[in-house]
Amino acid sequence: MVQNLELHGVHTNIDDKLRKHIEHKIGGLDKYVSLSARRSLHIEVFAKQSKKHTSDQFECELIAHLPKTTIRIHEQASSMQAAVDVVESKMKQALIRYKDMHGSPKRWRHLLKRNKGQA
Repeated sequence: MVQNLELHGVHTNIDDKLRKHIEHKIGGLDKYVSLSARRSLHIEVFAKQSKKHTSDQFECELIAHLPKTTIRIHEQASSMQAAVDVVESKMKQALIRYKDMHGSPKRWRHLLKRNKGQA
């Protein structure tokens, strides 16, 4: 589980059901980050409801502060749970890319040594 998880409600209240849903979905994202980056991982979740009278649109913004970068994902949906689900899947892909780029150098050395022996 993510140790530093902040939830903010903008123009809406975050009830216990929504809080549990967010913590369940977003809390599991730390497994996509390397062990060294998990200690400093800080995630902020902004749940927003649009103030337009014509439609009820919900927005979820997820900001992940990592050691070498900050990743920001923003999405709109017709319900807050749907917005959280979409943001979680997009953040998962972004964290996988981050882990590939900033992963352990030992892993890369092992792969390079193995490939050098084949050439």
